[in-house]
Amino acid sequence: MVSAKRFEGITQERLTALLERFPSRRVAVVGDFFLDKYLDVDPRLAETSLETGKIAHQVVRVRHSPGAAGTVVCNLAALGVGTIYCVGIIGDDGEGYELRQDLQRLGCRLEHLQVVPDRFTPTYLKPRDITDPSLAGEHSRYDTKNRTPTPEKLVDRLLSSVENLLSEVDAVIVLDQVEEEECGVVGRRLREFLAQQAPRFPHIVFWADSRRHIRQFRRIILKCNRYELTGSRPREGDPPDWAALLEALKSFRELNGAPAVVTLGEYGMMVSDPEILWIPAVRVEGPTDPTGAGDSATAGAVAALASGAALPEAALVGNLVASITVQQLATTGTAKPEELPPRLELWRSQQSDQRSLPA
Repeated sequence: MVSAKRFEGITQERLTALLERFPSRRVAVVGDFFLDKYLDVDPRLAETSLETGKIAHQVVRVRHSPGAAGTVVCNLAALGVGTIYCVGIIGDDGEGYELRQDLQRLGCRLEHLQVVPDRFTPTYLKPRDITDPSLAGEHSRYDTKNRTPTPEKLVDRLLSSVENLLSEVDAVIVLDQVEEEECGVVGRRLREFLAQQAPRFPHIVFWADSRRHIRQFRRIILKCNRYELTGSRPREGDPPDWAALLEALKSFRELNGAPAVVTLGEYGMMVSDPEILWIPAVRVEGPTDPTGAGDSATAGAVAALASGAALPEAALVGNLVASITVQQLATTGTAKPEELPPRLELWRSQQSDQRSLPA
C-alpha cells in the first residue's frame, strides 16, 4: 500500500532566506496568456430594451488583468521576482493591447511575446454584479479562444524564444490553458522540446501545468489538481479517496520520470520526489474565491525552487501564497512577500492537531 508522510515544515529563518533571493531570480513563463476582462454591472440600473424587451445590463466599470499564464506572472511580480519573461502568442487586437499594457505595468519582459494579426488574444469576459462579491455574483462568462491549429511558423518562433532563454533563466513555467488540441501555445513540439532540454539544464527548474494534456509531458516537474490526477470528481463536501490519490500519484510520477505535485484545495498539496509527502494547507476563515489559486501556488512554489528550496519546502510556500489569494474576492488575487511569514506562523500553529491525512 502506498503511504504519505506529513511534511514537518520550515522555520521563519528558512522562509526569510528564500524570500531574500526572489528579487534576483529570472523566470520565463511560457504558455497561453489570456486577458481577464471584468464588466462590473450595477443591477439597480438595469433597463429594458425597447427593441427586444430583454434586460439591458448597465456596466459601470471595466477592468482587466492578465489571466491564465498571466495570472502566474501577476503572482511572480507581486512576490518580487526580479526578471519575468513572457513567452507566448497573442493577437494584434484591442485585447492584446490591453494585455501588453498590463504586463508592462508589472515590469515584464515582452520581447518573446509574439503579436500576430491572424490570431485572437484569448480573453475571458466576465460580467459580474457589483452588489455581490461572491462567486454567485458572476454572470455567465464569454470566452474568446483560437480554435484553429497554431501555424507551424509561429511554433518555430516560440521554440527559438525558449531555446534562447535557457541561458538566461533560473526557471521555466509552462502554463497550458487551451483545451483544444494544438490550438494554443503549448503543443506536441513544445512538450517534446522541453523533455529533451530539461536533462541538459539541471540547474533550471522546469515546471508544467496543463488543463487537459498534463500526461503528455515528460521529465519535468508536473503539477495538477486531484481531479485531473484521478479523472473523477467526488460529490460536493466529500473528502478525497486518499488511497486512490496515493496510487494515482505514484503512477503519475513513474509515468513522468520526474517529480510530481498534486494540489488538494483545502487539504493542501502532495509531492512525489519520489517519496510522497503531504503538505497541509493553511486553514482560513470566511468566504473564499478559488479562482487562480493554483496559479498563485505555482508562482510561489517555483520562485522558492529557483531560490534553492526543496520540493516540499516549495510546496509549502505555494500553500502560503494560495491561502492569501483565495481570500481576495471578485478578482484574481496576489500575495506579497511580507504577507508570507505571518501565514507560516498561522500554519505552524495549526499543525499540532493535524499529524496524519484526514479521514
